[in-house]
Amino acid sequence: MKKIAEKKEEKIAVVGLGYVGLPLALAFAKKFEVLGFDISRAKVEKMKKGIDPSGEMTADDFNGRNIVLTSELSDIETATFYVVAVPTPVNSANEPDLKPLLSATESVAKVLKKGDCVVYESTVYPGCTEDDCVPVLEKLSGLKMGKDFKVGYSPERINPGDKVHTLKNTMKIVSGCDKAALERVAKVYGSIIEAGVHKAPSIKVAEAAKIIENTQRDVNIALMNELSILFGRMGINTFDVLEAAGTKWNFLKFYPGLVGGHCIGVDPYYLVHKAHQLKYHTKVINAGRFVNDSMGGYIGKKVVKALVEGGKAIKGAKVLVLGITFKEDVADIRNSKVVNIIEELHSYGVKTTVYDPCADPEEVKKVYGISLLKPATTKSAQFGKGYDAVVVAVAHKQFKDLKEKDFIEVSGPDALLVDIKGLYRGKIRKMRYWSL
Repeated sequence: MKKIAEKKEEKIAVVGLGYVGLPLALAFAKKFEVLGFDISRAKVEKMKKGIDPSGEMTADDFNGRNIVLTSELSDIETATFYVVAVPTPVNSANEPDLKPLLSATESVAKVLKKGDCVVYESTVYPGCTEDDCVPVLEKLSGLKMGKDFKVGYSPERINPGDKVHTLKNTMKIVSGCDKAALERVAKVYGSIIEAGVHKAPSIKVAEAAKIIENTQRDVNIALMNELSILFGRMGINTFDVLEAAGTKWNFLKFYPGLVGGHCIGVDPYYLVHKAHQLKYHTKVINAGRFVNDSMGGYIGKKVVKALVEGGKAIKGAKVLVLGITFKEDVADIRNSKVVNIIEELHSYGVKTTVYDPCADPEEVKKVYGISLLKPATTKSAQFGKGYDAVVVAVAHKQFKDLKEKDFIEVSGPDALLVDIKGLYRGKIRKMRYWSL
């Protein structure tokens, strides 16, 4: 890769080169000397060849960037400005799992020097940066925040698969441990964010702003999902109702569906965790999480019920599932709620065949134990035949082009089409049809 000779005041190290860290590192590398660090040697080697393991960045995005990619901690010790962009998942009990965040913090602490600045982008609950991360930085480095080094928080706003709302044209929230830190963080981010920066009055405010962005969406989608269950019992289509209601100027356009991924399906649990620490029970947030986490099982049961109503034998019934990523046109399978549909179907003895043009088959097999169909030249060869039901679970571009004849071609008699996202509403005439 080409190197840019020009040097700037800061030397930036981005720790964690996932779907948040890599685009950020490459953007900074247009203006600064950048060190990109990730603990995965395999991923770093791919990036050195201009390959983004997340599939979001192209080879051209790597060209002309002043960046060194490494998995060696010693390579980033010369940085002056550290950005931590690692995942913040939840565990099996839906409690915050801070191990990746604290491990990255420990790594930075080992190379932290007087005058450095550390900025966190990982989504956390209010207070996490100062209460959980800073003590680790101080203990391992022997330095004091404010006096010896600065800390800031600038929550990520990367939307995987979105080519419209990009890093540079989406306003960035910035914050710092004091006024000097805030101005320093604002200057660095302001140099690459064309939409500008919003200076939050404190780190906690910035953390809270990020966590409620996704919590708000989660609660609103939960309302739509609950309405879809209700409207289903009334025999009316939810998308028809929302289209009618959406004619009013102030109606909020949210839609029912599966809520997975690493943001909306996870972040609210961080706020719930903080609320518990403050001895407050979050009724609305908890209710939203319950509804959305239950939708995969609900859809699976609806498929089984529809098969019974169609006179199908459930044990051994064949269902084709199209899509397993957490959202359309991305490769990310983390916290995929399509898996919940598959598991529900399996619990009734239903056999499933799964295809996804975006997901990595090896990763799906490793994470979920599910084998994906390999790509083929024709639809009939691709999917096989004789399915009792087809579930279109993810709105990939490839699936949007499918017609009713394509589903009929791979289905047995009196088959069911399950259209979770309402892609084919009003277009299905011969098959049995169900949507949220």
